Parts: sequence; C-alpha cells; structure tokens
Amino acid sequence: MTQQFLKPLALAAAVALALTGCGKSEQAAAPAPAKAATAPAPAATTAAAAAPTSVFDVSELGASTEACTDFNSFVNAKWVAANPIPSDYPMWGSFVQLYAKSLDDQHQLVEDAAKGADSAKAGSVEQKIGWLYKSGMDDAAIEKAGFDPVKPKLAAIDGLKNTADIVNFLNQDAADGDGQVFSFGSGADFKDATQQIGFANQGGLGLPTKDYYFKPEYKDLRTAYVAYIAKTLELAGVAEADAKQQADAVMKFETALAGASLAPTEMRDLDNQYHFVSVKDADKVTPHFSWEQFFKAQGVTIDNGFSLSQPKFFAEFDKLLTGAPVSEWQAYLRFHTIDDASNALSKTFRDNKFDFYGKTLSGTPEQKARWKQVLGDVNGAMGMGLGELYVAKYFTPEAKQRAEELVTNVRDALKNRIEHLDWMSDTTKAKAVDKWNKFLPKIGYPDQGEWRDWSGLTISQDNWYANLQAAQKYNYQYDLSHIGKKTDRKEWGMTPQTVNAYYDPSTNTINFPAAILQAPFFYAKGDDAINYGGIGAVIGHESSHGFDDQGSQFDGDGNKKDWWTPQDKKQFDERTKALVDQYDGYAPIKDKPDLHVNGKLTLGENIADLGGLNIAYEALQTALKKDPSEADQKIDGYTQDQRFFLNWARVWRGSMREKAAELRLNTDPHSPIAIRAIASPSDMTAFATAFQCKPGDAMVRSGDKQVKIW
Repeated sequence: MTQQFLKPLALAAAVALALTGCGKSEQAAAPAPAKAATAPAPAATTAAAAAPTSVFDVSELGASTEACTDFNSFVNAKWVAANPIPSDYPMWGSFVQLYAKSLDDQHQLVEDAAKGADSAKAGSVEQKIGWLYKSGMDDAAIEKAGFDPVKPKLAAIDGLKNTADIVNFLNQDAADGDGQVFSFGSGADFKDATQQIGFANQGGLGLPTKDYYFKPEYKDLRTAYVAYIAKTLELAGVAEADAKQQADAVMKFETALAGASLAPTEMRDLDNQYHFVSVKDADKVTPHFSWEQFFKAQGVTIDNGFSLSQPKFFAEFDKLLTGAPVSEWQAYLRFHTIDDASNALSKTFRDNKFDFYGKTLSGTPEQKARWKQVLGDVNGAMGMGLGELYVAKYFTPEAKQRAEELVTNVRDALKNRIEHLDWMSDTTKAKAVDKWNKFLPKIGYPDQGEWRDWSGLTISQDNWYANLQAAQKYNYQYDLSHIGKKTDRKEWGMTPQTVNAYYDPSTNTINFPAAILQAPFFYAKGDDAINYGGIGAVIGHESSHGFDDQGSQFDGDGNKKDWWTPQDKKQFDERTKALVDQYDGYAPIKDKPDLHVNGKLTLGENIADLGGLNIAYEALQTALKKDPSEADQKIDGYTQDQRFFLNWARVWRGSMREKAAELRLNTDPHSPIAIRAIASPSDMTAFATAFQCKPGDAMVRSGDKQVKIW
C-alpha cells in the first residue's frame, strides 16, 4: 500500500522542497503515490539545531497583556527575534529544530554504517545503508561522472521520431521508476478499501501549481523558470541558441498541461481524486495511449479497472501526443530527465537547481551541506531501512508506553465529545462512534515482522546515481506489487525518523512516528499540561482528521460512504463554512496584506487543529480530576490550563522567509504556523477563561464568530 492521501500534522516536504528543489509538481491532497517514503526536512548541525531541553522557559514569554491580543507573539516573539533563520533554511522554529535533531541522529547512524559497511553482513540493511551513503559522499567520483549517467536516456530521447516512439519511451521510463507527465501507483479502492487498485494522477509540471503558469503576478517567476530550463539544457551540452528555443517549447508544453490540471483546492474534492474505469474505457479517454500496453510495461495486471483520477488532464495528455511536435516532446523529456537527476549529478547541476528552486522560488540564500543532501536522498531511497537503525538506537520502550497511554486518553475524550455533541442526531452519532471504535493507532514504528524486506535491492559501493536509480525502481515495483492485493492496515506511510504524524482515511489509522515523540511535543517525565498541549493535541489532530471535511466522507472501514443524515450534514457544512471564513480573514505576510490564507485549501487541517485542541483539553481535564491537587498546582506561576495552551503555541513557534511563505500559501493544505498558534485557541472559551481575556479582545471569538465542530 502506498501513501494515498495521508493527513500529516505538518507538511515536512515543504521544507525539503525549498531546500533541495522540486521536480514535477505534486498537487496538494491528491492520492498520487510517492516513489519512496517522504524524507524528513534537512537539518542544521549548529548548537541552535538541538531540540529544546527544558520543559518550558517562561523567560521567553512576552508581556502578559499580549496573551489576549496576540498569543503567538506572547509565547514566541522573543524566541523568534533571538533565533534568526539559518542561511540554508526557508524557515526555522520548533518543528525544524526537531527535524534537525532527527537528522543529526540519522547522520551518526549513516556515518557508522558507512565505516562498517565493508565488514557488515553481506546484503544486510546496515551494509546497504552504509554503501548508499558512502557512494553519495564520494564527491570525486560524482564530479568525474558529470552528467554521464543520464546520457543513455538523453540519447533515447534524441532518437524519438513519432508518437509511437514517445509512448514507448514513457512506458519504459515509468517502469524504471522515473515517470513523466503523470504518476501511477497503488492505493485503496474508495468503494472497497480492503482492496488495492491502481491510481493514475496528473503531474508533469515544473512550477508549483497551475496558477504559476497563468497569473500575471508570477510573470517574473515564469521568466526565471524558462531561464533555468535553458541553463539546465546548456549544462548538458545543448548549444545556447537551441537551449533557449527548447526552453520556450518546454514552457509551452507545460502550460498546456497546466491548463488541464486541477488546482490544489480542486484536488481536495474527493470526486477529483477517484474516477474508476475499465482499461477499455480509459483507452477511450486516451485513444493514442494504450493503457493495456502501459500496464504490461509496468509488469502489473489490472483486472476490473483502475482510477484514471483526472480524466480532463489525461485527455489533454493524449491531445499532446499527436498535437505537439516531436521536437517539443523531446525538449520536455530532455529537460525533465536532467532536472529529475540533477541532485544525483555533479555540483554544477545541483547548484543550478538550487538557484531556481531554493533561491528564486523559496528565498533560501544558501544550499545545505552535502551530507544533508545525501542523507535526504538516503531517506528517499531506503527510509524505512534507516528507520530500523533509528528505532534500535533512539526510541525507548518507556516513551512508547507513555505515548500509548496518551493516545488512549485522547481517543476516549474524542468519543465523549462525539456522544455529547448538541448539533448531531443520535443516528449519526452512532455511526461516528462506530468509526471511532475501528480506529487503529500505530505508535513509533512497524510491529515486529512488519518491516520492509530489502533483499531484492542491490546497492554498490561506488555508484551514487546507479544506487538511487536502483532504489527508485525497487520502491516503485514494491508499490505496484500491492495492486490487486488486500490492504494492509499495519503498513506505515511514514518512516520512524520523520518528525510528523498522520491519519489515513483509507485504513482508518492514526500514526505517530518515533521522532515526533520528543520535546517540545512530548516529555516522557513531563507534566500532563505540557504533554496534552503538545503530543496530546497532535493525537487529537490526527484523530479529528477522521471527521474533517474529507475524512467524514469515509466510514470506519475506509470506504467512501455517506453515513450522515441530511440534517446533520447540513449542520456540519455550515460549521465548516464558518471555519473557512475565519481563516480566509488571516493575512500572515506582513508586507503583503492582500495575500490571505486559503480557507478551503486548509480546511481539513484547520478542522483537525480545532478538534484536536478541544479533544486534548478535555483529556487533560479528565487526567487532572484524578489528582485535584495537581489541577490547582501552578508551575513557574502558570496554571495547568495556561501551560496547556502555552505549549500548543510553542509547538508552532517559528518564522519563514517571505518567498517561502507565499509559496506555502499557494500550495500547502496547512495554515501558516503563526496562524495555527492563535486560531484554534481563539475559538475556545477555555482559553479566554485561562488567561482572563475579555469580550472584544483579539484572541476571543464569541457568539456566531466562535466556531465549534467536534
């Protein structure tokens, strides 16, 4: 089972994208399968990179009057001012600090594996990880190779003469794990979640979303992108004049694809994520592209059919097969072949890619250190293998046990809140509780015997590009091997070393990787208020995803099925519309007040934040009732309720470069971190009570402005 449309707590990939550069764009919230597990964000190695060690340093707090006017500023402004963004980062804050710690831990693991790889057990995970990392750090060999590794594929592109040649190339390229124009992989059938089927999804764009190809405000970025395409081609030996001409052809080609692509907000509509067809009917959409031949090339058998998820896009793809000149196809395929491989080629290619995707698009001034780049690719290639080594060294049984207790308590609070909702009928409540009963929590890492088998992957000591290609193909074939088989609810969609968490509606599972079970989210010996405001709210967030605007369309078995009464659904839609309106009103970039949060794009995450924080707060109250003396206890002058909200805001502390912030407003289904710190607390009466806020204060939403859902 691949990642279909997991609901992560935070979009770690946004950090990685800004630092490393992206390939073809992946639309937000789409069920497009990943080629490999998502790599954690790269990290710094400075002293500032270490995760916070104190439970809560109240000296970081601002004036008490700020709590009711701008809670984010009250909790985080001093820290943000004292901790500027490192030069190789688009953003910095609590999340990224913890990524940094995870990356430092992983760095030690791969360095040790590389030193012992030659003497390690032949074919072991340790040896493969060691050789993979070692080959990536062999700068001399990589520089000597230049762009030689992609020359065979470039020669094949040069030899394309007609539509049949183009189709054959696309089929083989996909089978090698690369894939151009669209993505293909496995996922649970929306109508029968016990079965894995194939999903074909739109793709093929080098800019973040379709808007970047058409809106006037991105004209300069389009010009910079065309210049980047031309330079990329020149680095691979294309004459300057020809490179410019080909770059224009690539832009024309991608603009046609973009015109038929769905925007991130449109991709959140589940009807745009699943369109089941027979192979015969799919061929009617693309008469010049045989899906039967495509599946044959992939080595996969499609029986009843698959999801051709965005038919309009694939109709445009087919139109281009005959409507675009072969030379235009060649330019497009040539550029993306080089672009996709750039991070595995010599330094000039890596620098060129970073100049556009890192500096121009995201505003990051400095490229990250080489070891961080290589470690990111190791995660992409063998992330779950590295996870085995990570868990063995860094994740304690005590942490897992304490986390399991918190999960149980927060889940119980969710059930209680469902049962006592004043706007939902008993009929729908019963269905919601049935779904709750079928939740499967997964903590830390896969169960014994559930780790991936890497025996079929061959890794050499000294060929970085070949190793990455081998891993990419291996992971792609592993993904495709799920098609036609039963869905495995115990399989993980994130590696243990990833600082994140997620809900998967197709399996109805909530998942908490080992790396997030650390400060400031989680303290194994910390007080309840801090833990419930941190990891407790994370648990509540992921649990709430089961009942957000998308998750609420799936039943407890993971099937897309309507389990609501019409009146209850109307009530739910009215409440979520109010949340859309609330977030539409936020303008997080100081110098660009006209740029607002997209309430529709971020709705699922905003529901999960609001629901998760309410659920965690209720779980805290239940825990405190067991020890009334603790409930009345102040720590560092702050009550339990206040510390709960303080840690929620601290989790979201940080700052972001303006270009990166604008990019995320356009692409990220998560609201900006500063908004997450204040939005949900402002909808909670408990927050106003805790900090003695008054009606009219900026942090108090009351009456019909206060949003209540779960």
